[in-house]
Amino acid sequence: MSKQDPIQKYGKDLRQGDLPIPVEIVETDIDLYYRMAFTLYHLIETQNLKGNPTTVILPVGPVFQYRRFVWLQRERPLDLRRVTFFFMDEYLTEEGEWVREDSPLSFRGFIRRELLTPLSDPSLPREARLSEEQVLFPDPKDLTGFDARYEETGGADICFAGIGITGHLAFNEPPAQSSPLTKEEFKNLPSRIVTLAPETIAINSNTALRGAMDCIPRKAVTIGFRQILLAHKIRIYCNRPWQSAVVRRALFDPISPAFPVTLVREHPDVQLTVTAEVAEKPSFGLR
Repeated sequence: MSKQDPIQKYGKDLRQGDLPIPVEIVETDIDLYYRMAFTLYHLIETQNLKGNPTTVILPVGPVFQYRRFVWLQRERPLDLRRVTFFFMDEYLTEEGEWVREDSPLSFRGFIRRELLTPLSDPSLPREARLSEEQVLFPDPKDLTGFDARYEETGGADICFAGIGITGHLAFNEPPAQSSPLTKEEFKNLPSRIVTLAPETIAINSNTALRGAMDCIPRKAVTIGFRQILLAHKIRIYCNRPWQSAVVRRALFDPISPAFPVTLVREHPDVQLTVTAEVAEKPSFGLR
């Protein structure tokens, strides 16, 4: 990429085939939610037919795929007894505790409402229900245990993810310039407590709180980049308008912890799914 023209990468056409990883373009947000839900459903169905357990790493956002998965499970129930969901992250208080589940920002509370409670419904066949023990979040008080439980599985069958404004997957923020990490060091980061980047706080406040940056927690707990890369497949989904630029950085920036998602370009089975709006070239100009 020419140093004289840093904007050049943002003009790349994602519909052209010459891309470093496959990119699928769907028409709308709704199509993307269904694509995520069907992919998860089909994976569990396939693993069940093989007699294998299913292990999945999941993000909370985008947020509307889970109610579609619940609908599929109600319409055509799968046996969920050998499924384990490892969720990526959660906000923390300043004291390093999970935020309360009744917080509007709690990922755990959201997943309870959108996934766990609906799939615990007694109207479902017993084998089609999901239990508390099958839904795990990184615990700031037992990160070693969380990672050990995950690595016992041999790695997730699939990791679903989105991309943050800083290029993070989960809350694996770029290292501070004062504490640089090599590519291999970053790839081996375990689950841990992190301080969120100012850019992440700003964009998350826009998404969740209409700009109330002072209400976004400064700390979070995240699954490690090591755990993400151990997944057999990585599927990344982007539907936010600002991800038009982020996706192009993911594809065309140098592979570096400076923009962490670039590191997955070295994974053997990774794919991006984006909405048509994200696939559009960013238009630059004052507004």
